[in-house]
This record gives sequence, structure tokens and C-alpha cells, in this order.
Amino acid sequence: MTAQTVTAPPPTRRREQTMSTRERWRRRGPLMPALIFTIVVTQIPFLLTIAISSLHWNVLQPGDKNFLGMGKFTSFAGLGNYGIVFTDDRLRTAVINTIVLTVSVVLISAVLGLILAVLLDRKFPGRGVARTLLIAPFLVMPVASALLWKHALYNPDYGLLNGALNWVFQLFGAESGPTKDWVSGYPMSAVVVALVWQWTPFMMLILLAGLQSQPGDVLEAAKIDRADGFQTFRFITLPHLRQYLELSALLGSIYVLQTFDAIYTITQGGPGSATTNLPYEIYLTMFRKYDYGQAAAAGVVVVIGSIIVATFALRTISSLFTEEGNR
Repeated sequence: MTAQTVTAPPPTRRREQTMSTRERWRRRGPLMPALIFTIVVTQIPFLLTIAISSLHWNVLQPGDKNFLGMGKFTSFAGLGNYGIVFTDDRLRTAVINTIVLTVSVVLISAVLGLILAVLLDRKFPGRGVARTLLIAPFLVMPVASALLWKHALYNPDYGLLNGALNWVFQLFGAESGPTKDWVSGYPMSAVVVALVWQWTPFMMLILLAGLQSQPGDVLEAAKIDRADGFQTFRFITLPHLRQYLELSALLGSIYVLQTFDAIYTITQGGPGSATTNLPYEIYLTMFRKYDYGQAAAAGVVVVIGSIIVATFALRTISSLFTEEGNR
């Protein structure tokens, strides 16, 4: 009897474990179609891109086609295309432009977003309208935003910037002000300003959420200790916003790293290669040079860079959720 009593529970526990496993799979079952669709749409093309990046494949080169429809130019390249990405002057310039563009846009947008978030965190008449107007640039389609800056603002003949300069010069007695071609004269700055205008609201929203999540008792204690506004911001608000700043910078870097619309619409990579970033260089390599191997290698580099940044972003998000859960 005693032995039977001791050995009875294990089968019951095994049945409970089996039932819990079935229950888990029953809950996961409805997600399987979405998972399969995601794998087919994203992972399979990425694996094919990696395979193509290991080939010397340029359709402009002559050669008899094989049974796959490819010519003799589809020889195995190994990591040769990746070496070209980091050693070719044109591609190296695209990598440098990508870094400069991403760092400039993210830093300026984060600073402006922080200033706007601090202002909007205060109560004043019309705050709801101000928030709506400040969020509006982020809701504009990227191509429409680039066209707006190129034609309505930067155009040397009828653009708003030159019109404003002429008006200022006329106030001081001059017949007209200098006519500047902003896109040709300052190509990188023109793209950076357009992207900052578009992404500052994104940074502002994340930082505003961080400001509104500050513990009220800590701020109240700072007032009791007679800390002024600057001291409260420096020693309480800014440390609290550190993770929100990191999150906004990481997410902004992921998006800006893949910028194509603004480059293609405003400057088309010019003058020369002054604003050609990696996504636009991939486009040129693919559809102008028809070098599929090099284009695929550059695409893999961009994806790997995005994955690295996204990994840090996910860790930051996880730490934010953990911190909120511990409160």
C-alpha cells in the first residue's frame, strides 16, 4: 500500500504535463499561419539574397546561359563582394554618408524632440492643438515630405526659403536678396533638415511618454528640498529619460539607416556622390550597373547593421518594461 501510494503521483504529473503541452500548442496554433507567412515573405528572400551575394553576377557581361538561365558570369565569388563593399571607393563613400546622415538626423531630432517634449509636458492653453500640429510632420508620407521640401522650400526660383530671404533683404532697403540653390549648394544639409523635420515628432512622442511616467512623489520631494527647475531636470528628469533617449535613438537609427525616399527625391545622390547612402547605392548597383552580386552584398550589410541596432533597441524596450513592472 505504501509503495503504491508513493508511485501513484508520477503518472498524474505526466498527464498534467502532457495536457499543459497540448494546451500550449493549442494556443500557439492560430499563430502558425502568420509565422509561416512571415518566414516565406522575409526569411526566404533574405537567404536568397545571401546566396546571390556570394556570386559574380552582372547581366551586362556576355556569356552563354546555363540551365538555370544564368550566364558564365555567375561564378562563385565567396566573400569577394563583401570585400568590394568595404574597399571600393564608391561604396565606402556610401557607407560614410550613411553614418553621417544617420548620426546627424538622430542626434538633432533627439535634442529637438527633448526640448519640445519638455515644453509640451507643461500645462498651457491650446496644448492639445500644439501636440497635434507638432505630430503632423511624422504622419506625412516620406515621398510627399521630400517633394514638399524640394519644391516648396528649396526651389531657387519659387521656394519659400529664398522668398523669405528676399523679403528680409527688402526690409533693409535692398532690391532683392541672394538666390541660393540649397540642394546643389548644401546637399547633405538639405537632406538632414528634411529628415529632422520628419523624425523630430517621433522622438518627441517617446520622450513625452517618458516625462509623463515620472514618479510624482520624487518630483514633489525635489520641490520640498527647494530644487530649482534646472536642478530637477538635471538630477531627476534626465536620468529618468536615459532609457527613453536610448530607445528613441535606436529606433530612429533603424529607420534613418534605411532612408531611400528623401535621397532619391531631393538629391538623387548628388551632386556627385555627396548624399549617396547605402540603400540608394544598392539601387544604383542593381538597376544601373546590373551587378546583382554586389547589390545583394551591400543589402546584407544594411540588414546586419539594422539587426545589430534592433537588438539593442529590444534590450532597451525589455528593460523599460521590467522597470515599469517592478514599480
